[in-house]
Amino acid sequence: MHPRQPPRDSYLHLHMHQLEQILALFVAAMLLAAAARRVGAPYPVFLAIGGALLAFVPGMPSPALPPEVVLAVFVAPVLLDAAFDASLRDLRDNWAPVAGLVLFGVGLTTAAVAVVAHALVPGMPWAAAIALGAIVAPPDAVAATAVLRPLRPPQRILTILEGESLLNDASALLIYRLAVGAVAAGSFSVQSVGPAFLLAVLGSLIAGPLLGWLTQRLMNRVQHIPSAIILQFVSTFTVWLVAERVGLSGVLTTVCYAMTLARTAPSQIPARIRIPTNAVWATVIFALNIFAFIFIGLQIRPTFAGLEAADRDRYLLVAAAVLVTVIVVRLAWHMSFNTAMRLRHRRVGFHPPRPMLRPTVGSGMVISWAGMRGIVTLAAAMALPAGFPFRDLILLTAFAVVLGTLLLQGLTLKLLLRRLDLRDGDPVGNEVHAARARVLDVVLSTLPAGASSAGDVVRKDFKIRFLDTDAALAPVLSFASAHATAYRQALRSARAVLMKMRDSGEIGDDAFHTLENELDWMEVSDPLRGANAEETSIHGQR
Repeated sequence: MHPRQPPRDSYLHLHMHQLEQILALFVAAMLLAAAARRVGAPYPVFLAIGGALLAFVPGMPSPALPPEVVLAVFVAPVLLDAAFDASLRDLRDNWAPVAGLVLFGVGLTTAAVAVVAHALVPGMPWAAAIALGAIVAPPDAVAATAVLRPLRPPQRILTILEGESLLNDASALLIYRLAVGAVAAGSFSVQSVGPAFLLAVLGSLIAGPLLGWLTQRLMNRVQHIPSAIILQFVSTFTVWLVAERVGLSGVLTTVCYAMTLARTAPSQIPARIRIPTNAVWATVIFALNIFAFIFIGLQIRPTFAGLEAADRDRYLLVAAAVLVTVIVVRLAWHMSFNTAMRLRHRRVGFHPPRPMLRPTVGSGMVISWAGMRGIVTLAAAMALPAGFPFRDLILLTAFAVVLGTLLLQGLTLKLLLRRLDLRDGDPVGNEVHAARARVLDVVLSTLPAGASSAGDVVRKDFKIRFLDTDAALAPVLSFASAHATAYRQALRSARAVLMKMRDSGEIGDDAFHTLENELDWMEVSDPLRGANAEETSIHGQR
C-alpha cells in the first residue's frame, strides 16, 4: 500500500512561501544598502550586521544553500566580473606585492591560524587546523573595493588589493581542499599534497585561456542579444563547474578565462551587444553581492544553534584568538614587505615603468588593514563534510572572522584612508586625457577639414565627445553645451508627441515601442555625456 502523499497544494504553498522569503530578503538587502550609501558606510558591513539582526527575528528564514552552490553562484560571476576589468599591465607593474599577499600572506596566515587553533584545542588534528587556516586566510574582493573605490584612493593601492583578491582565493582553496583530503586520508604532508597542488595550478593556467578562446569563438556566432547575455552567464558557471569537477582550481581557472576574454572580446563584440550586456552584468553582480553579505549575517542563528552550550564559551575564545591572528599576521607580513621595499628604493631609487604612488608607510597601512573576509570564507566552512573534526568550531570561527573583520576593518578603513590623505596625481585621469588627445588627432587627420560637409559634421561630433577643458577648446566647449541642450530639448519634444500619438490611438504599442527604442539610443549617445559628464563606471564590459 502506497503511503499517503501530501496534497499538491501544500507543496505549492511551501514553494510560494520560500519565494516570498527570498523576495523579502532582497527588499531588506536593498534597504540596508541604501542606508549604507546614505550614511557613507560600506554596504557589505551594513548587510552583514543587518542579516545578523534579522536572523533573530521570529519567523525569519535561515537560507541553507549547498556550499558548492554558494561558491558557484556567488563567487564565479563576481570573480569573472572583477578579472575581466583587471589591468594586466598594472598587475605586472605591481607583481611583487600582489604575489607576496597571494602566496606568503595566505601561507603565513594559514600556518599561524593552524598553530593557534591546535594550541588552544590540542585534540584538533593538524590537517583540520590547516583547513581552518585556509578557510579564514583569503580577504574578500568586494568588501575592500566597496569601501575604497568611492574614496578614489591611489591607483596602485586599488591594483594591489584587486589583484590579491583575484588570486588569493585560489591559493587558499587549494590548500583547503588538500587539507580536507588529508583528514580523510589520516595524514598531511608536503610530499603527499605537493604534486596535486602543482598539477591543479598548472592545469588551471592552461585550461582557463583555452576555455576563454573556445567561448569567444562560440560567442562570435551569436548575434541575438538576449541569447548572448544568457550564454555569457552559462559559460561562466560551466567553466567553474568543469574546473572543480576535474580537480582544478575553479578560482584560478575562472580568472585566467576572464582575462583571456578581456583581451579578445572588445574587438569582436559589437556595441549593440556590449551596451545591454554591461547593464545586465552590473545589475546581477550588485544583486549577488548584496544577497551574499546578508546571507552571511543570517548564518549566525544556525551556527550558534549547532553548538552545545558547554562548548560556546571555549569556541568563542578560539574564534576571538583566530580573528586577532588573521589581522596581526597580515599587518606584520605586509608592513615588513613594505619596509623592505622602501629600503630598497632608498638604496637604488624608485623607477616605476609609469607614474604611480611610491610605497610609503601610509600605503602599507591601508593595504594591511584592507583584509576583510567574506563569502568565500563562509562557503568554504559550510562545505566541510558532516563528520569533519571540530566542524562546529570551524563554522563558528569562520563566521566570527568574517563579521569581526567587516566590523573592525570595514568601518575604520575609510577613516584611515582620509587621515593618511594619500595622493598619486590621478594617473588614470592623465591616461584618459592622453588617450582622448590621441584619438581626436587620429580622427581629425583621417577626415581633413573641408573635404565634405558630412566629414565636417563627424569632425565636430568627435571634438564634442573627446574635448578637454583646455582654454584653447573654449569655443568647442561652448558649442558642445549648446548642442547638448538642444539635443535634450528635441528628445523631450519627440517623446511627448510620441506619447500623445500612442494615448490618442493614432499609433499602436508596437509602433510606439519601436520609436521609443530609437529615441533611447539617441539619448544614450547624447554628445555631452561623452564630453565632460561624470558617469559611474559599469564594470564587466564583456
